[in-house]
Amino acid sequence: MTRLLADKVAIVTGAGQGVGEGIARALADAGAAVVIAARRAENGEPAAAALRERGHEASFVRCDVTIEADVAATIEHTIDTHGRLDIVVHNAVSPPGPPGPVQAVDPDVITAQIATSTTASYLFARAAHPHLVANRGTLILLTSPAGMEGSGNLPVYATVKGAQRGLLKSLAREWGPDGIRVNAIAPVAWTPAMTTATQANPTLQARLEARTPLGRIGDPETDIGPVAVFLASDMARHMTGQTMAVDGGRYLGL
Repeated sequence: MTRLLADKVAIVTGAGQGVGEGIARALADAGAAVVIAARRAENGEPAAAALRERGHEASFVRCDVTIEADVAATIEHTIDTHGRLDIVVHNAVSPPGPPGPVQAVDPDVITAQIATSTTASYLFARAAHPHLVANRGTLILLTSPAGMEGSGNLPVYATVKGAQRGLLKSLAREWGPDGIRVNAIAPVAWTPAMTTATQANPTLQARLEARTPLGRIGDPETDIGPVAVFLASDMARHMTGQTMAVDGGRYLGL
């Protein structure tokens, strides 16, 4: 996959850690220049520096994806720095809060999740569109298996992730004539939040792995990242409006 994305420029949101950072590394390894857009500089700048240390072209821009002006500034930074934009990966997500029924969900959690997952997808789509048109680019949204099958423990999270899929299907129809492809990845992979959860519950990792046919939880860079590279490359040039579950077979009914 080493030059599949040569001369391409990508923005990855929420790329200071976890799945977003893994995707940013994979895109860079495939030849793309990467702009890491993250809300916290203490995560985003080291992630960009690590890519530069690996010999890649990378920069960090502070971006709260829920703020339209920040989204516009991220696009502007990318165009000013690289002169083009080919790939947008919206991965940033708000913490889903503790598992529980919908009656127990704090309204602030609902507002934050809608803003970060759904509204931000719309903001990036609108701001990036003119540049993606110019290069027949691609938009990739990070959703979740919960958005396809629902969740009794995280009902709001499942709702906003399902809403992202509705948006991507609509954009795929609208942008198809422009040559822009819009797809999603629904991963199950190690994240800092999952690490914290397994430390608090020592049996959790074994239980998660036992439910997964491949017997392990995905790695952000080596399991999820290559799928993003595929979707962003010409290898997926006839794919749009699709959601790829990258979950080790855990959700076979999707």
